[in-house]
Amino acid sequence: MTGLQEVALSVGLPKFAGKQLAQWLYVRRVSSFDEMTNISLKGREALQTRYTIGRSVPAREVVSVDGTRKYLFEVSGLQSPVSDSQSAFVEAVYIPEDDRATLCVSTQAGCKMGCRFCMTGTLGFHGHLTAADILNQIFSIDLLAQTAERNPLSNIVFMGEGEPMDNLDEVLRALEIMTAPYGPAWSPKRITVSTVGIPAMRRFIEESECHLAVSLHNPFASERVQIMPAEKIMSITEVVNLLKRYDWSHQRRVSFEYICWAGQNDSPRHAKELLRLLRGLPCRINLIRFHAGVEDIKSDRHFPSSDERQMEWFRDYLTANGLTTTIRRSRGEDILAACGMLVNALSR
Repeated sequence: MTGLQEVALSVGLPKFAGKQLAQWLYVRRVSSFDEMTNISLKGREALQTRYTIGRSVPAREVVSVDGTRKYLFEVSGLQSPVSDSQSAFVEAVYIPEDDRATLCVSTQAGCKMGCRFCMTGTLGFHGHLTAADILNQIFSIDLLAQTAERNPLSNIVFMGEGEPMDNLDEVLRALEIMTAPYGPAWSPKRITVSTVGIPAMRRFIEESECHLAVSLHNPFASERVQIMPAEKIMSITEVVNLLKRYDWSHQRRVSFEYICWAGQNDSPRHAKELLRLLRGLPCRINLIRFHAGVEDIKSDRHFPSSDERQMEWFRDYLTANGLTTTIRRSRGEDILAACGMLVNALSR
């Protein structure tokens, strides 16, 4: 709210106009200053001259046979030390389920983390999204769902392109607006933010009340580092030890994402190490079936998915030994919208 109050003062409007701006932007979600009818014409003209609202519609949309929808958004004004690109495309995925829907949003264009199994990593890194870029994905797709009378958004997961903790300032701004009384006023329990596990995670835990999901994928550091270079930055042991310092026993939840690969991380040895690693931490494991994309097939990055029987055994073994484990149902595979498959194929 403070930022919008400053915006109001900068164009000669009274400080209380910041609250009016918040109402128009975050609740009524207008796309032009002309729609802000309780602000003076002079004030609207001054706002138009100095600012942009930052709303845009998706550039493309594709629909899966299971109802999942993937949207492509163009973002501009990106600044990256490793890329000269000033604009790029990012993807967001709408996943309907019964009478609800989850939206998976991106926080960066591309990603720096370089996980070998993730197709987004093949994009390179093109820049951080602003809070406005992140919110635009949410507001635009929510409006599309309402207009088409599709399932309303019930949950948001920050699991699209990018590492949210690597763009934490903008992610926290977006979360503040989404959960604030002057904004949509969502409960933090409806939002989950993912990470591969980097030091900025500590700040997220202390400054946000949203759920946390950690990409684990292998409990052995020597094996995890082969597929997830971020292990060198912060080991999975350090990640878990940090999490154990906080209270996860009440409203807030921590979960671990675990893609299963045949013969690579789905053995009894891995299951036993997961139990040892996570002992004493209230959490859950989400097992994910891996889906190879075109880039995987054409390259040497071959990660054969575990079969259904082995995944069920893995789940049952962990659950029987006190670690709640589920198998996540895959969605949107045919449109490259499944976990780890966001690769901007729509822009090609």
